[in-house]
Amino acid sequence: MNVTPLEIPDVLLVTPDVFGDARGFFMETFHAEKYRAVGIDRAFVQDNFSHSRRGILRGLHYQLRKPQAKLVYVAQGEVFDVAVDIRRGSPTFGKWCGRLLSAENHYQMFVPEGFAHGFCVTSDSASFLYKCSALYDPADERGIAWNDPALGIPWPTSAPILSARDQRMPRLCDAPPDDLPVF
Repeated sequence: MNVTPLEIPDVLLVTPDVFGDARGFFMETFHAEKYRAVGIDRAFVQDNFSHSRRGILRGLHYQLRKPQAKLVYVAQGEVFDVAVDIRRGSPTFGKWCGRLLSAENHYQMFVPEGFAHGFCVTSDSASFLYKCSALYDPADERGIAWNDPALGIPWPTSAPILSARDQRMPRLCDAPPDDLPVF
């Protein structure tokens, strides 16, 4: 397994070892001891699965009082995956990093607590899986506008398909300070 810090060093790109032959391939999607050894030392308590079609954009989401670290990957298709540092006082506050994650490249992205997370499907459909370090609490969920001009994220579509909730998310500068995590 290879782990590479991204432009925001707290966000990690994981390239698992993939063993393949004419029959297909095998890879470990998670091994607590191996991930702990490379700096991903979280007790993941919930696994989530999302299936979406091309142009669906989910995010940018986070939980405030029960923050979630996430280990995300794609089992089918391709997505553009993004993490935004929204931790007040962080030297990288308001910065983002992202990568194409696909079933072909097998990349995983580790998104630590204190980051907003989102993805946009770039293939006909995608099956997206993620491990979370805290249980989902709908009352604790917050979000940032996917198209906040101050973030300048070059999403792969200008007209994504969004949930009603994601259409109403505030820009980062309009989020109440108490609704943002502290570095």
